[in-house]
Parts: sequence; structure tokens; C-alpha cells
Amino acid sequence: MVTIYSKNNCVQCKMTKRFLDSNHVEYREINLDEQPEFVEHVKSLGFNAAPVVQTPDDVFSGFQPAKLKKLS
Repeated sequence: MVTIYSKNNCVQCKMTKRFLDSNHVEYREINLDEQPEFVEHVKSLGFNAAPVVQTPDDVFSGFQPAKLKKLS
């Protein structure tokens, strides 16, 4: 399962979700503005900026089409 930790008004978050939607990749979105209890988890992964994409094998931050392509 792919999990995206996103924030409101985040351009890279929107681009990441649009890419996954257009490539028919299922994901679970956790909005850090609406669910701040997940902020510490994201920080524990080593990230301070959204989006953070977590898969069973990898975790990365930002809009990274090359990595996202591997999920489709």
C-alpha cells in the first residue's frame, strides 16, 4: 500500500496525487494539516517537508516522477 503524507496548499502534493491518479495507483492520503498526530511519524522517517510517499520498500519526499513511475 502506498501512503502519501500531504498538506493543504502544497503544489508538489497535488502533482504527486495527480500523477498517481492518472497512473491508476491506489494510495492512502494522510493530510498532516487535518491529522497533525502523524507529523511526528513523518519526522521520525527523516522528513520535514510534504509530500512524503511511503511504500513497503521505500520512502521519499517531494514530487519524484521517476520513483512514482515504479509504483504503476
